[in-house]
Amino acid sequence: MRWAFAFGLGLLVSMAQACAADIVGKASVIDGDTIEIHGQRIRLWGIDALESDQLCRGDDSKHYQCGRLAANALAALFATITRPVTCSPTGSDQYGRTVAVCFLGEPGPDIGKWLVSNGFALDWPQYSKGQYSGDQRGAEKAGRGIWSGSFVEPWKYRACRRSGSAIEQCSDGD
Repeated sequence: MRWAFAFGLGLLVSMAQACAADIVGKASVIDGDTIEIHGQRIRLWGIDALESDQLCRGDDSKHYQCGRLAANALAALFATITRPVTCSPTGSDQYGRTVAVCFLGEPGPDIGKWLVSNGFALDWPQYSKGQYSGDQRGAEKAGRGIWSGSFVEPWKYRACRRSGSAIEQCSDGD
């Protein structure tokens, strides 16, 4: 019984510390799924946006810089809705960035959900366990963002680039 009480108390303390550790402030965009607040880089939890140098094909079958489009859309969101961003950390990634679920204002929209819903990022089920899968299906069905054409998933694009292949070889089609 003492063990259960100690565990429950420890869980409550951890939750309180997590709430106290929220990062709040004006965000700047690093790329489509990474922001910075007060000099701290934050990777948005559960999503994966196209890489900055990645190319996709639009509905006209022509290449465009889809990774830059995602970053620009996020920057436009921050410029349009000028509320502080609130990020609740969930951990850190291999590059030492804080991984967090972030909201525009409090309460405000989940930024990751907004990116996926508008076709600027993908639900990353390896991490999200499908949290944004319904939003992704909606974007795909409506042909929003990258869903208006064709693309390579960002995790596959990165693996291809790590193997030494050129941007064009790793991006969607010929």
